[in-house]
Amino acid sequence: MIKWVVLLVCGWLLFKLVTNDSKKKTEKKQKDMEKKFATGDMVKDPVCGSFVSIDQDIRVRDGETIHRFCSYECRDKFIARLEESGRAIPKENKEEPID
Repeated sequence: MIKWVVLLVCGWLLFKLVTNDSKKKTEKKQKDMEKKFATGDMVKDPVCGSFVSIDQDIRVRDGETIHRFCSYECRDKFIARLEESGRAIPKENKEEPID
């Protein structure tokens, strides 16, 4: 009987160690993302809201503003939304090559 109690306590302690470690990793990853966003290394995708690196390949220039996207699908949705509202982005500004 005591053997089972000790085994259960050890299992519970191991479980707590593993779950606590994963929580710390998740919190650290989120803090790193917030730090990158605050320093300007990352920007928010205007369509889906995910964070994208400023070095991201998928971008659209709208006048002086450069919009960065996480995927071509988000970029196409953004362009379609602009066209529905009556604005159009010139074809040469739809994709900007990386410097």
